[in-house]
Amino acid sequence: MFEKILIANRGEIALRIQRACREMGIKTVAVHSEADADAKYVKLADESVCIGPAASALSYLNVPAIISAAELTDAEAIHPGYGFLSENADFAERVESSGFVFIGPRPETIRLMGDKVSAKNAMKASGVPCVPGSDGALPEDPEEIRRIAKEIGYPIIIKAAGGGGGRGMRVVHSDGALLNAVAMTQAEAQAAFGNPVVYMERYLQKPRHIEIQILADTHGNAIHLGERDCSMQRRHQKVLEEAPARGLDPKLRDKIGERCAAACRKINYRGAGTFEFLYEDGEFFFIEMNTRLQVEHPVTELITGIDIVQEQINVAAGMPLHYKQKDVLLRGHAIECRINAEHPYTFMPSPGRITAYHAPGGPGIRVDSHVYQNYWVPSHYDSMIGKLLAYGTTREQAIARMRTALMEMIVEGVNTNIVLHQALMHDQNFIEGGTSIHYLEQKLAKATPK
Repeated sequence: MFEKILIANRGEIALRIQRACREMGIKTVAVHSEADADAKYVKLADESVCIGPAASALSYLNVPAIISAAELTDAEAIHPGYGFLSENADFAERVESSGFVFIGPRPETIRLMGDKVSAKNAMKASGVPCVPGSDGALPEDPEEIRRIAKEIGYPIIIKAAGGGGGRGMRVVHSDGALLNAVAMTQAEAQAAFGNPVVYMERYLQKPRHIEIQILADTHGNAIHLGERDCSMQRRHQKVLEEAPARGLDPKLRDKIGERCAAACRKINYRGAGTFEFLYEDGEFFFIEMNTRLQVEHPVTELITGIDIVQEQINVAAGMPLHYKQKDVLLRGHAIECRINAEHPYTFMPSPGRITAYHAPGGPGIRVDSHVYQNYWVPSHYDSMIGKLLAYGTTREQAIARMRTALMEMIVEGVNTNIVLHQALMHDQNFIEGGTSIHYLEQKLAKATPK
């Protein structure tokens, strides 16, 4: 097992990884920007290294500075968390070529699954169901593009092969708008991702977003930890998540979960990962794989009792998984609300000083947050300041506990989206469960900003 791990991230996930390491008796190195010098996880780490100014490009995305920090502190492994460099194959390759262990998949696997076209082809070959669409990148011939679209059937969606985070996608409802949409998406993909390749899929009308959490080791073992429903989204960004998904047939869960685990064995996957699907009319359609830890991993931890971060570390150290598929039992229900420093209806980021802070508690409540009273929320990074989780033996109990926790939670000095989550916990459609990925966007469009 490692003696020291460098955490190449910030915020709540840096603290989450640090806690896992401390429990395992592993020392941690916190790298930080100048803006995060007073962060809680920096103070709690065994060692800390400033790697640059506030701007991400000069700090958390500064690969030479991160490698130098690992060398300076004699760290043995680097955990990338999520975001920043977590799915950057070049970074993973640089980490390993520099003599450190990358706590995540192999660089070649990150490349394979990072390109949506090659990922979809790999999943098709592994028997994972995919959304009907073009076989690979769209051709240059306009008539061939039209033929493919007609064969799939409108509406269709054009997607960037190297896309992510909700960017590089465009819905097309008619043949007349097709070619212009393809050209615009290609230009956007080139500008945003340095890769103009796009592909085409059927646009599902009212799907849910359901994802499967997997773990795989270097000894040929791969298991799934059930599913999460992440359908409550705005502009393709998740707002809250829950596990398990309401109304999903357990036999179907086992079937799709085993296909995901089998795909991991086939592509020689290593570590934690998530298969993301659109789910409509009882069918799963693969859309992408995240080759990293997810923001919403705690809901799975709560219903399985498995520490996903510790399993990541164990696998990276060469150990086999501590669990077989038969050991994975889903108990109860968990909900996660992403608490952001932003206006609850305009979603405008709200950096500044937190003048008052109180974290809720009580049975089944978990708070993953790096903030505290008098903490300054910087303007340079994502606006998420924490994750509030509620667990119950039933979904109804989890919702009731979340309502209480949201009422107890105090964050003053900056705007937060707590009132939005409070509204969702009383929303009749959410209470009934099974809303589509478009539901929240449509609900917000009808609401009057306050």
